Amino acid sequence: MTRFAPLPASLPTTVPFIGAETLERRRGTPFAARLGANESAFGPSPLAARAMREAVGQIWKYGDGPSHDLTHALAAHLSVEPRHIMVGEGIDGLLGNLVRLMVAPGDAVVTSEGAYPTFNYHVAGFGGVLHKVPYRDDAEDLQALLDCARQVGARLVYLSNPDNPMGSWHKGTAIRAMLDDLPQDCLLVLDEAYAEFAPQDALPDISADDPRVIRMRTFSKAYGLAGARIGYAIGAPDLIAGFDRIRNHFGVNRIAQAGALAALADQGWLAHVVAEVHAARDRIAEIGAANGLTPLPSAANFVALDTGCDGAHARALVAALEAEGVFVRMPGVAPLDRCIRISCGPVTQMETLAEALPRALARLNPA
Repeated sequence: MTRFAPLPASLPTTVPFIGAETLERRRGTPFAARLGANESAFGPSPLAARAMREAVGQIWKYGDGPSHDLTHALAAHLSVEPRHIMVGEGIDGLLGNLVRLMVAPGDAVVTSEGAYPTFNYHVAGFGGVLHKVPYRDDAEDLQALLDCARQVGARLVYLSNPDNPMGSWHKGTAIRAMLDDLPQDCLLVLDEAYAEFAPQDALPDISADDPRVIRMRTFSKAYGLAGARIGYAIGAPDLIAGFDRIRNHFGVNRIAQAGALAALADQGWLAHVVAEVHAARDRIAEIGAANGLTPLPSAANFVALDTGCDGAHARALVAALEAEGVFVRMPGVAPLDRCIRISCGPVTQMETLAEALPRALARLNPA
């Protein structure tokens, strides 16, 4: 028998999300509408696609370790200095490195019950102790997070804004005020994966030099590069420099670097995608309401639909939609799990959803 080190040996085998391809292999056929992973079915910028095709011939080379060109372009875009930016293998990779950098075995970490599970996976993997607070009114509870952080002496507090899986959001002023109440030696991990879709007042005005917070963003959502695995962190220079102590220095590949650099330069395409997402959010809400489901307000690229029932009913609806060829997901804990979560997509996929949802509901409630 293989003998693992004590910490991983103590952990269960965990897959935070079962991918669409795995589900397609199980069902033996592709999905007609892939609306479960919050990807951008609107695709990347044509300029980014061209840049990635052109980079293929250079794939024999390792990527640029510091992602110099992209780091400097992001710094100019965000009006910060390059020393405030760390590029990594998506937010997931950056979260793993941050936890490794900041959390020792036994250290307390605070998050919300039902929030992004991959963060929890990293904390467990490095021996941190998770403390969770419930959502309040389908949104992460800022005061409860702060109260818990003080009670347990947290090293990290995780908050996503806009939130996944509910799509809710807090105003930036509330998050800015939250920093003043953080306990000493505690870092706010602000996941802004959906920032491009949010109202402007949801983005806090925080100096990149502020040592109390690290902000994480991605090219997976609005920029349509989920498969490239590339994102970035914004933080105080000392914290950003710390990543070089533990990160995989050549983990970001050349094709992803080229695509992200070109995507960032094509803000016209980004505006197009954001407009498409806003229209798709309205359409998902319309489809849900027409079938007796209640759409929750969303500032992300998905909409949570309240089934009005419990988690068992919502899980059955997710399975019924899968049988109809539509891939969606749902929150994992009560009371959030009364909802299903549907990602935005092009008109054709929205119409596939409109046709499939009543059939799926009929499977659950046959006449």
